Amino acid sequence: MKYKCLVFDHDDTVVNSTATIHHPCFVEYLKEFYPGETISLEDYFLLNFEPGFIPMCRERYGMTDEDLAFEARYWQDYVKNHIPAVYPGIRAIMEKQKAAGGLVCVVSHSFDYNIRRDYAANSLPEPDAVYGWERPEAQRKPWPFPLEDIMRRFSLRPSELLMIDDLKPGYDMALAAKVDFAAVGWSNDIAPIEAFMRKNSPLYFKTVPEFSAFLEK
Repeated sequence: MKYKCLVFDHDDTVVNSTATIHHPCFVEYLKEFYPGETISLEDYFLLNFEPGFIPMCRERYGMTDEDLAFEARYWQDYVKNHIPAVYPGIRAIMEKQKAAGGLVCVVSHSFDYNIRRDYAANSLPEPDAVYGWERPEAQRKPWPFPLEDIMRRFSLRPSELLMIDDLKPGYDMALAAKVDFAAVGWSNDIAPIEAFMRKNSPLYFKTVPEFSAFLEK
């Protein structure tokens, strides 16, 4: 094992979900409750990257805390009936990690039960720990709590973890926790996101096979 613990983001890192589920859901939500408003897939990726989903909703659409809670319920109902597909090659990476005695954890802005459902539906190994959207804000990305808690729970040093994510909140969290970060770009070809990740992360992988090869060196 190159790292004792691989910490995966979920959406657009393990499963192809933004383009197939989250963006279409949000477009439907806007159409129903914010007539005349919409958002392209590229802008949805960019604004989730920076400033993030909640700031985007507040700043672009003027959503209040109550609006955000309602949007979250709408999204949950939508996601119940839509299961994203895992990217080819991810399952093999996780299976090798677990077979070698390593850990696979998840830190995501999806809910715990959706993550576990997606893992089961795609025949992925059961994660050793999941930190999802149901946690208090200070225990979610980009706050360092999830990585710090993983280190406490499993008696690991920062050098024994690798955070794998496609967006900036994962990078910010890893930086704050002094954990290695691998930026991955197989979910989209959006130049500003790729440019930031390549510039700021010493590890960048455009394809799953590239990432797999790195872990096996």
